[in-house]
Amino acid sequence: MEGNANLYAVLAEGFPADRRQVAIETPERNYSWQDIDALSGKLASLLQGLSLPAGSRVAVQVQKSPMALMLYLATLRAGLVYLPLNTAYKAAEVEYFLTDAEPAVIVCDSQNLSWVSELATKTGTPHVYTLDANGTGSLADAMAAADPVFETVSSRPDDLAAILYTSGTTGRSKGAMLSHENLASNAQVLNDYWGWSSNDVLLHMLPIFHVHGLFVASHGALLAGAKMIWLPKLDVEQALEHLPRSTVMMGVPTYYVRLLADPRFGRETCRNMRLFISGSAPLLSETFNEFKERTGHTILERYGMSETIMLTSNPCDPAMGERLAGTVGRPLPGVSVRVVDDEGKGVPTGTIGNVQVRGPNVFSGYWRMPEKTREEFTADGWFRTGDLGHFGGDGVPDDYLTIVGRSKDLIISGGYNVYPKEIEEVIDAMPGVNESAVIGVPDPDFGEAVVAVVVPREGADLDADAMIASLKESLANFKVPKRIHFVPELIRNTMGKVQKNALREQYK
Repeated sequence: MEGNANLYAVLAEGFPADRRQVAIETPERNYSWQDIDALSGKLASLLQGLSLPAGSRVAVQVQKSPMALMLYLATLRAGLVYLPLNTAYKAAEVEYFLTDAEPAVIVCDSQNLSWVSELATKTGTPHVYTLDANGTGSLADAMAAADPVFETVSSRPDDLAAILYTSGTTGRSKGAMLSHENLASNAQVLNDYWGWSSNDVLLHMLPIFHVHGLFVASHGALLAGAKMIWLPKLDVEQALEHLPRSTVMMGVPTYYVRLLADPRFGRETCRNMRLFISGSAPLLSETFNEFKERTGHTILERYGMSETIMLTSNPCDPAMGERLAGTVGRPLPGVSVRVVDDEGKGVPTGTIGNVQVRGPNVFSGYWRMPEKTREEFTADGWFRTGDLGHFGGDGVPDDYLTIVGRSKDLIISGGYNVYPKEIEEVIDAMPGVNESAVIGVPDPDFGEAVVAVVVPREGADLDADAMIASLKESLANFKVPKRIHFVPELIRNTMGKVQKNALREQYK
């Protein structure tokens, strides 16, 4: 095992000496570190017994459970490639992934078995298993007789560990190929940067088909030998019950908004907490400030992508600087970030440009899309993130990055560049506004017209014309929305990201 770059071998180095300690606590049962090793060992033995070719894909679309995490770890141990699929995907979407990735194995919920089996037959996936949230299913039956002792397959750093399909808001979904080194290097950097220790207790309420819950949260706890309190999803009652015994929580902004909406949530709930981390979508400054006031804790915002895992982070250690609302902090150790214009030249501090990155965490390319891969990397090897941002500006330290949006969300109205986030911040600060999304829609005069979709606060009576008049006092005319639409809530994906492509479609 000496020098094995297999991600499981790297993570297991952090497991405590006493493997009988609780590693994962759920409302139903506890799992020890020994259980993790034995159950992932049984599943790896089962997978190895299928005599699959090296690098075969294992596609998984199941509800969150400790056994689903064991299956991920087993796939790594067996030297296979893990392919998590969002539980919200329907048959037509799953068919695309099975056709594109050609997995050798698919594991699904038993309630989806009939249509998944049909797709597996159609796309040539030979092995189909079921795994339900309670840990039962044909996978559990098949692993019962398997050997729990399994020698983790030796992997090279650049061997493929996982494929994560990006949401495909422009054209078809792309499979980001992540190696054992991409994932291990990022886990090790975050372990140090965020001050993880075996004394930590992670409150895990995120889904595990995504970078945030599967890699950032789970890897953090596993590598630190820290316990996880494992809940299927955010449940405010359960969060209030378990937070006093936790030290670390990761969430999307919605989690923090929902906690703040409960009057019982406050300093006493967070008495043992060390770190609250927010990601996957922008955190409103208002939420950041209200959270700080209510709990005495400053949420740490960071920035990452499916293709790169984590790239930047606000400081964890106060000696390294402040955590600033609206920024995603500094590049992580070993990660390089630059902001350039459309010609690839660096832009001055405070100027918005295209965010490009490189580092050991950055993926090698998109699955079976060599042209797309070439397109997304510069000649000198930097990955084009598709995000717009700037370093410094407005009293922010020069090495802190602020993300202002996706380049595809940029609105060009009458020849002027309009950055939605700038307008959203002004609208969100208006009385009676809960949140907003600013989009561009086709317009015969301007090319694109600026439109705002606004969620009012409960009981607020907002007037679109009055809001537009008010915005004209603080924004240049070309930035002021031509129309404001009021909605009860914004369209979001499962990770809390506002789906601007869907809004553009709806309001065009």
